[in-house]
Amino acid sequence: MKRRNLDGFGWMEEQSQTPRRAFLRRFGAALSASLFSSLPYSIAEAAIAGPASSSSAAKPAPADTTTSTTGERIRFEDITRAAGIRFVHNSGAFGKKYLPETMGPGVGFIDYDNDGWQDIFLVNGMNWPGHPGRVTTSALYHNNRDGTFTDVTRKAGLAVPMYGMGVAVADYDNDGHDDLFVTAYGQNHLFHNNGNGTFTDITKKAGLWGPSEFSTSAAWVDYDRDGHLDLLVANYVAWTPATDLYCSMDGKDKAYCTPESYKGVSVRLWRNRGDGTFEDATHKAGLYDPTSKSMGIAILDANQDGWPDIAISNDTQPNKLYINNRNGTFTEKGVVSGIGFSEDGVARAGMGVDAADYNHSGYPSLAITNFSNQMISLYQNQKNGLFVDIAPQSEVGRKSLLTLGFGCFFFDYDLDGWLDLFIADGHLDPDIEKVQQQVHYLEAPHLFHNEGGGKFQDVAAAMGKSFDERRVGRGAAYGDINNDGALDLIMTVNDGPAVLFRNTGATNHSLRVKLWGTKSNRNGIGAVVFVQSAQTGQKLTMRSGSSYLSSSELVLTFGLAKSDKADLVEIHWPSGITQRLTNINAGQTITVREDTGIVHAAPFQKRAI
Repeated sequence: MKRRNLDGFGWMEEQSQTPRRAFLRRFGAALSASLFSSLPYSIAEAAIAGPASSSSAAKPAPADTTTSTTGERIRFEDITRAAGIRFVHNSGAFGKKYLPETMGPGVGFIDYDNDGWQDIFLVNGMNWPGHPGRVTTSALYHNNRDGTFTDVTRKAGLAVPMYGMGVAVADYDNDGHDDLFVTAYGQNHLFHNNGNGTFTDITKKAGLWGPSEFSTSAAWVDYDRDGHLDLLVANYVAWTPATDLYCSMDGKDKAYCTPESYKGVSVRLWRNRGDGTFEDATHKAGLYDPTSKSMGIAILDANQDGWPDIAISNDTQPNKLYINNRNGTFTEKGVVSGIGFSEDGVARAGMGVDAADYNHSGYPSLAITNFSNQMISLYQNQKNGLFVDIAPQSEVGRKSLLTLGFGCFFFDYDLDGWLDLFIADGHLDPDIEKVQQQVHYLEAPHLFHNEGGGKFQDVAAAMGKSFDERRVGRGAAYGDINNDGALDLIMTVNDGPAVLFRNTGATNHSLRVKLWGTKSNRNGIGAVVFVQSAQTGQKLTMRSGSSYLSSSELVLTFGLAKSDKADLVEIHWPSGITQRLTNINAGQTITVREDTGIVHAAPFQKRAI
């Protein structure tokens, strides 16, 4: 295994370090960590920070970004127990510190029964062979539409033991019912939604059985725009219990090894044949790369040519950006685009990833979570094929220097028309404080409020005591669980209980858009929706994937601030069809069918204040 460094326009290669040296390089020697952790942000990062981009639009920022336009305080209320969510992740850990134990789990929102209310699917692990204990499976919670959920896992046929990692949600066969793809260490699984409240494991029937891999995130994408959703699966490293290596932070006790100690595994692209089966198109599409150690997937149209591109966050390997050639193949542009390495030429520990037009530039930018002492990457799209990391010069960088981020996503929590950024944090090893006193195993999340002009403010501490609590955060997803037009969120905890937060106090207006593809795929994944109101114009893309191991709801929420209507809703479908709707009232969820227009409108429920 070799480590590659960019040197001008050429490559320099050196033999990889021993597992112990690689481990120490990732976690940092105690002395170095002590010195740098005491600084407000890394001197090295500050030195390489480029000039501020002028492409970010500006907006008037309120004096208190946690207060709504009517003076109400916005909070994220922990309703986990009240909602009946009793899920606890099982990593199977028994003292050996196997690599997969510290990485899960993911979570997904899915309206599996098409009643218009978001249900919750939580991925779980299991005990390792030879180490019996409680039997655990993933869990499906049905939304009772009254603020509570019921565990329907067994009734739905989803009580299948596996060492699960992540989940991707979509209607892969266009039958009107969203399905579940669950990634795992070992065998991934595709569960077909039967439309009657149950699922059937059709992994073998669909041609997805094998090979046994260490898979992480996954995303559905119609990369060839034929109307059928294809499946992209990220894989981590070639690890097994038999090949597990010994690593230590203090020279005495075993710790979780870094991925540098193991060989990488390529991502895998499964092309949907349209008959319920898939074919492996990884090599044909130009995506095969066994050096990758992939954790997150974000689908974006990086160059705005109307075709989906792919961003992959890699752990200690360069991040990848695959540009769609519009002929079934991709060209990798990670390094030349600027997202492959940090600006000082280091391949960081990329975990979660999301893409969105957070600055109203018309082009999507990227957020990638990294290891502690590395900062979050906030790659701003320069509209010319290049991305510039603006995190070091913003609060996003300064506030995230000491934390280790996993799940991440852009969403408009206060409905002001500007996308904010949530990060789930938590370290890998309980003993990290023995060698880095400023870095903690349990970490509070970040919630960066978008101030406009490329500026963010971390308001997590103002969102409530439970929200700001330290946990070992991993997966995260957003969805409107009570249909009040404000986005709620759920976060998973490694070897701990999942946490469901309800958004309260948001009084700005919003409009929610659900898509029904006919010529395009049923979910409308890949469609771009532009909404113009009196105060703002904004663009969102219907996407699968992003965050880390997780899937947010397949509904688009547009914050309209004080506007009580959208003057224009313009939908650009993957099929090439464009729809224009005018004078659409706020305060409702509209379902737009590709060949018809609005076919259903549901007013919001009374918002929790």
